[in-house]
Amino acid sequence: MPHHFEMPQKYIDKMIDRMGREHSQETFETEKTALVVVDMQNYFMDESQQAGCPVGQSVVGNVNRIADTVRRTGGIVIWIQNLAPADTQESWSTAHERYLPEKAELRVNSMQRGEWPFELWPDLDVRDEDFRVIKRRYSAFIQGSSDIELILKDNSIENILVCGVATNVCCESTARDAMMLNYRALMVSDGCATSSDEEHANSLIAFYTHFGDVQNTDELCARLEASNRRNSGSS
Repeated sequence: MPHHFEMPQKYIDKMIDRMGREHSQETFETEKTALVVVDMQNYFMDESQQAGCPVGQSVVGNVNRIADTVRRTGGIVIWIQNLAPADTQESWSTAHERYLPEKAELRVNSMQRGEWPFELWPDLDVRDEDFRVIKRRYSAFIQGSSDIELILKDNSIENILVCGVATNVCCESTARDAMMLNYRALMVSDGCATSSDEEHANSLIAFYTHFGDVQNTDELCARLEASNRRNSGSS
């Protein structure tokens, strides 16, 4: 079952008081918009895996729907896969000291090209025209993690829509850093998933009140479609 989440009214009121409206992204330049799908890999989606978050399977339909809308309205779709380089236990020792040695080793072995856990979840609608990005840290934007910024700059992207797993780890890290780099960042409430409703809600509330927008799939797709019609001058 997907997470049940509605932004508590007190936080909506807080943002209306601060910026005069509920959503910072009410309209879009759709051709300057990218959907960034974070780590929807077998390792993070399948219940048999060490980091499996099976609730992520429940948001696949929404992610595919948003991807289709973004493509049709002139934006781009980027699928991110997490990789653990062979030297990860040394180069990122502060992360791996938080695992038992055998669990750290399993993580590294699973996050390798050619391994089934590394592959994207098979029900995702990945198209030939989409972009694929490998990242090496929780955030795709931290220095040395990935080449995502080259893709964004080459395509004149200003708006980042974030879906994926886990809401409060790689999704939030990537979305926060996007905002810090002056992209307009948005997290999709029913396009992200994590281990519990509580963690999901806490992450979205913190992001909404300090870093960027939070919308659900219906809201976001309707705004993308309306913005595209307006930008193209059609009725």
